Amino acid sequence: MAGMLARELETHCPEGFIPARLTVDLYQPVDNAAFDLRSTVVRRGSRITVADAALSQDGQQRVRATAVFLTTGTEPPGQLWSRDEPLPVPPQESAVPGGTPPLFKSGDRDWSEDFAANQNADRKIFWQNLPPLVAGEPITGFQRAAILGDSTNHVCHWGTEGAGYINADVTVALSRLPIGCELGLRADNTIASAGVSIGSATLYDR
Repeated sequence: MAGMLARELETHCPEGFIPARLTVDLYQPVDNAAFDLRSTVVRRGSRITVADAALSQDGQQRVRATAVFLTTGTEPPGQLWSRDEPLPVPPQESAVPGGTPPLFKSGDRDWSEDFAANQNADRKIFWQNLPPLVAGEPITGFQRAAILGDSTNHVCHWGTEGAGYINADVTVALSRLPIGCELGLRADNTIASAGVSIGSATLYDR
């Protein structure tokens, strides 16, 4: 659903802007059936545009989303701290969308297509080469980021007994659009208390 909402919202992205944030509230399950998508621009400025979208089924709103689009420009002067550590990527690169199966990585183990082999308590990474979201239509970088970003709950909470939490929302923040058709998602942290957990992950490309 995050991908479909991103597809709808990116129609409101002005030229010279990029999607900087997508927030999706998943407050009711969506059935495998026809749905209605509607969106509107709530703010259009010279440096920021904000759009809302809602997905409904049977006349009832089930998911809503907000996208923030920011204009691009030059970097400000000065030096800043940033995390400087390499992000793991599989050795074989694919240039065809959907041309390779998803890969998983646990801790220091090798990349694997075996889902069951990664049922452990180690830090997880997903690597995806997503096919088109809509048949006959190329998938965009924003759609890719939204789809894989929605897996943050899984990559952060996948442990020895599977994933025990169900996500009620997801927020994806981007400094730029993904490059290429492959995308990784690495668990960064989880904080849990009394059955409520927050997971954060890093979304990255090659």
